[in-house]
Amino acid sequence: MSAPSQRLAGKTALVTGSATGIGRAVAERFAAEGARVVIADRDAPAALATADAVGGTARAVVVDISDEASVEAAFRELAEAGWAPDVVVANAGVQLFGQDARAGDLDLDVWRRTLDVNLTGTFLTVKHAVRSMLATSPAGGSIILTGSPTGLNGEGADFTAYSASKAGIHGLTRTVAAAYAGTGIRVNTVVPAYTETSLVSTISDDPEARRAIIGRIPLGRAGAPRDVEGIMVFLASDDAEFATGALFAVDGGMTTL
Repeated sequence: MSAPSQRLAGKTALVTGSATGIGRAVAERFAAEGARVVIADRDAPAALATADAVGGTARAVVVDISDEASVEAAFRELAEAGWAPDVVVANAGVQLFGQDARAGDLDLDVWRRTLDVNLTGTFLTVKHAVRSMLATSPAGGSIILTGSPTGLNGEGADFTAYSASKAGIHGLTRTVAAAYAGTGIRVNTVVPAYTETSLVSTISDDPEARRAIIGRIPLGRAGAPRDVEGIMVFLASDDAEFATGALFAVDGGMTTL
């Protein structure tokens, strides 16, 4: 990582799912770049611990993104505290290893649980981010979604629900970007490759599965949370003021194959 440049000074950023993994790395980088950061996670102790680790420029908010009342309450709490975000990263998600499957084998409950968090939860985050920005930020703001190669190519053949949820996120990006471009609200999606976090320990702990997926990445290694930070900073910053409705792949060339 290059030395922080304070590109986000004066901004307040909310990152969902930021107690661990990619979300935590992005939140820490945003803070290093000068932003006040809201650690939004349904795991209250982990969210509080992460906010404490980031320091005085961070605060925690407990939110279940699949529950609209919880999402609405979180944004209301932040607005009342003077922490209404002008950057929102809709990053929280689940991948139900051992349960998600090919379409013919997939239980409806697994489909619903995956989409409730990944797609409906992202929609609810975006919905209330837009409402908050329209009410509190006349200049607009930046909303960044976390996508996946599984929503673009055949990477998710055995993960029907997860792949469909991410494809939905990609479509949501374009629709919301078009709807709110005139307000200055920008919406983009970052598409990481296979990135080693606790979410994918089923793969990372299996040498054969890990080799197979890394073999499909032209740069020849797994992604790490730090690989996603830079593009997130760019999209959150004023340098990206003309970027909206786009998918930004940070995948080691995975989706070029």
